[in-house]
Amino acid sequence: MFRKVLIANRGEIAVRIIRACREIGIPTVAIYSQADANSLHVRLATEAYCIGPASSAKSYLSIPAIISAAIVSGADAIHPGYGFMSERADFAEICAKHGIKFIGPTAEAMRKMGDKATARQTMIDNNVPVTPGTGILKTPEEVKEFANRVGYPIILKATAGGGGKGMRICRSDDDVETNMNLCQSEAQNFFGNPDVYAEKYLENPRHIEVQILADQYGNVVHLGERDCSIQRRHQKLLEEAPSPAIDEATRKEMGAAAVRAAKAINYESAGTCEFLLDHDGKWYFMEMNTRIQVEHCVTEMISNIDLVREQIMIASGEKLDFTQDEIMLRGHAIECRINAENPEKDFMPNPGTITGYVTPGGFGVRVDSHAYQDYAIPPYYDSMIGKLICWGRTRNEARRRMYRALKEYVITGVETTIPFHQEIIEDPVFMSGNFNTGFIEDFYKRTGKDKK
Repeated sequence: MFRKVLIANRGEIAVRIIRACREIGIPTVAIYSQADANSLHVRLATEAYCIGPASSAKSYLSIPAIISAAIVSGADAIHPGYGFMSERADFAEICAKHGIKFIGPTAEAMRKMGDKATARQTMIDNNVPVTPGTGILKTPEEVKEFANRVGYPIILKATAGGGGKGMRICRSDDDVETNMNLCQSEAQNFFGNPDVYAEKYLENPRHIEVQILADQYGNVVHLGERDCSIQRRHQKLLEEAPSPAIDEATRKEMGAAAVRAAKAINYESAGTCEFLLDHDGKWYFMEMNTRIQVEHCVTEMISNIDLVREQIMIASGEKLDFTQDEIMLRGHAIECRINAENPEKDFMPNPGTITGYVTPGGFGVRVDSHAYQDYAIPPYYDSMIGKLICWGRTRNEARRRMYRALKEYVITGVETTIPFHQEIIEDPVFMSGNFNTGFIEDFYKRTGKDKK
């Protein structure tokens, strides 16, 4: 087992990893920017090192600073969490050169799945359905040729993209040149790679993803699916498992496809295959995320498997100690992302000091957060300050428990998405389970709420 694990991240995921390491008995190293000196992960870790100023580029994205902290602290493994360095193949390679284990997939696997165009071809080669699409496109004329062949709308995507960045929808030839320039520029700024490709755009599909675990010995299992359809600007707000739109036959097909994809690239660690489900029940591969995801908690709640712990054990050379047949999914779980944002002002971030903080509790309720009373939310990073996860024997029981827990969750001093989630949970369309990625826009239209 590792002597010491450095967490190359911040916020709630850093706290989550520290807790998993503590339960295994591994000392932890936190890194932090000057803006995060009072963050909870700094307080909970065995030791902590400041690695730079508030800017992510000079702290959490600084490979020399992170590696230096690992060497100075004597850490022999690094867990990247999600975001930041989690899908940087070059970072994984640099860790290896310094004798530090990267807790995640190999650099080769990350490159195969991190480049979305390569990932598409890998899926095609392994009999996994994909939407009509292209390789890397260089000119607007190439985009138009594809669009006029498959029909508008199409979507332009950064090949190295993720998190809703580097994506533009084109509905006619008139949109192509401007959107391609914007997409390439955003791709360069966020991912250091301007390459883009195109896909046929499915209007308001369901967003379904399948969680997999794979060890270093070729053993791969899936842990069912999550429904992530409730999102704004391609960023998720609420997730649940299992999906109310998936039957058992489709669940098995999607799970088998995700396992084939992982085996095709000799994948190890936790990973997620994301799919789009259209209105006719047909599903298509979208991308693979080669990391732990924000919404991993709902899968943990229905599978009773600690995904972060499994990541650590796999990286240390352990085999999976369960087979596909031994995985039992029970009940239903829902996660609400608690963001410091104002939904009435188009989800504008609202950093500031939390003046009051009371978390909910009770059976089947979990809160993953780095927030506390008097914590100052910095304006430099993602606005998520926590996740509220509720489990129930049925979807309706989980939903009712979530509503109760949201009513108990008190955060004052900053605007949050808690009141908005209360409305979603009680919304008749959400309650029906019959919704798609257009839910938020539809919600505003149906309720007469105006995003100012």
